[in-house]
Amino acid sequence: MKHDTRGHGHPSVPSSASGAAASHDVVGAPDLRTPGAAGSVEAIESTVLDNGVHVLSERIPGVRSISAGVWVRQGAAHETPELMGISHLLEHRVFKGTAKRTALEIADTLEALGGSLDAYTSREHTAYQARVLDEHISEALDVLADLVLAPRLEADDLELERQVVLEEIAQVEDTPDDMVFELHAERLWQGHPYGRPILGSKDTVSGMSAEALQGLHRDRYVGRNLVVAAAGNVEHDAFVEAIDDLFGSTPPGSRIEAVPEPGPTDRGVVRVDRSSAQTHIVFGNDAPPHASEDRFPLILLSSALGGGMSSRLFQRVREELGLCYSVFTFQSFYRTAGLFGVYVGTRPATADAAADAVREELRRVAREGLGEGGLDRIKRQVKGQVMLSLESTGSRLHRLAAFALHEEPFLGLDDPLAKVDAVTEDDIGRVATRYVDPENHLELRLGPEAEQDDRP
Repeated sequence: MKHDTRGHGHPSVPSSASGAAASHDVVGAPDLRTPGAAGSVEAIESTVLDNGVHVLSERIPGVRSISAGVWVRQGAAHETPELMGISHLLEHRVFKGTAKRTALEIADTLEALGGSLDAYTSREHTAYQARVLDEHISEALDVLADLVLAPRLEADDLELERQVVLEEIAQVEDTPDDMVFELHAERLWQGHPYGRPILGSKDTVSGMSAEALQGLHRDRYVGRNLVVAAAGNVEHDAFVEAIDDLFGSTPPGSRIEAVPEPGPTDRGVVRVDRSSAQTHIVFGNDAPPHASEDRFPLILLSSALGGGMSSRLFQRVREELGLCYSVFTFQSFYRTAGLFGVYVGTRPATADAAADAVREELRRVAREGLGEGGLDRIKRQVKGQVMLSLESTGSRLHRLAAFALHEEPFLGLDDPLAKVDAVTEDDIGRVATRYVDPENHLELRLGPEAEQDDRP
C-alpha cells in the first residue's frame, strides 16, 4: 500500500497473501521449515551467518536477472516521538555518499549496467534493493553493502538532505489524498507507534542531528537486524560466500524489540476542514497481525469490496451512483496488529451520500457475508492475482524477505493458494463482523467543511 511506505524511489512491499517458501538449509537459527509443505521442490535456501545476518535465496530457472536486497529491522514504529522520521531520513542520507562512493557514483554504478537501485522505509523495516543482470550481481551486492554498512553521516551535507525530506513532507501536506491517510492513522491508533508518520514532522526532522543518525546506524544496522535476500539466476553457496565477505565483519549487535501491541483503536467520525476541490474520506479499523490466519478471509473480503472495477464498492459508489472517481479498499499486516479500510474521494456536495453508500455496503457484507457464489468467485480472483504477482524476481525477493522479517514458516508457492481455498463461509462471516462492520471503524473526512468530532 502506497500510504504505508515512504521510498527513495518507488516503494514496494511484500504481497500480503503470497506466503513463503520452504527452507532448504538453516544454520544457527530455529528451523522454520514446514514438513511436507506443498511446493517444497522450489529452490529456496536459507543460511544465518555467525553474526546473525539472515541470508536467503531463491533460484528461478529461465531468467537472466537477479533481484537482491537488504532489509533492516528498523522502521517508523520503532522510533521515539522526538525522533519521528529518523529511519526515513537515514534511508535518504545513505545515498549522499559512502566511504568509497560519491552520490553520483552510487546512482551511476548500477544504472550504467542497465540495472536499478531503490529504497523505502515502512512501519517496521527499511529496505535497500537492486535489480541487475545475473553477471552483475557482484557489483549490485557491493553497492548495497556500501550503502548499508559504510554511509558518510557527517554533518556537512545533512542540511541538504534535510531540506529534501522537508519538501517531501510539504508535498504530502499539499496532497490531500495522501494526507488523509496520515491523519486517519494518527487518530485511529491513539498515540501508538503504528500511527506515527513515516516521514516524521517538520519539527522532528528539522531538529535531527548528525549524531542522532550516527547513533541509529550504529545501534540498528547490525547483524541480528539484517536480512539479505536474492531471487533469480542465483546460486546459494556463492551468494552466501559473497554476503559473508561483505557483511561477515558487521557487529552482531542486538535484535530490535518487537513493536508493543496497540490498545483499543478509535471509532466514530472526525471531520477536518480544508480547502480543496474534493472531500477525501477514509474508513478504517484495526486488523489481525501478519501471523494470524484471519488475514486470509480479510484479504478475500477486501478484494470483494474494493479490489478492482468489478468490486462491490466500485460498482455501487462509482458505476451505479456516480458519486466518485476513486474508491478502493486497503490493508496492511504488521507484527502485532494490522489495518483494514476504505478510501473514497468525492465532491463536498456528495460527501454524505458517498459515505452513506460505503457504509451501507460495508454493513451489508458484515451482516450477510459474500452471498451464494461470491466466495468461490473471489477465491479464484485472489489466487490468480497472487500467482501472477509472483512471476517477477522482484516480487519473489520480497516474498523471501517477508517471511524472514516476520519469523514465519517458509511455505511453497501452492500453500497460500491452499490457505485461500480453506476459507469457509463461517470464516468470512466471523471476520466480516469483527473488521468490516462500519460501527467498528473510524471515519475521517478531509475537505471543505466545518471541523467537528462526532466520536462517541
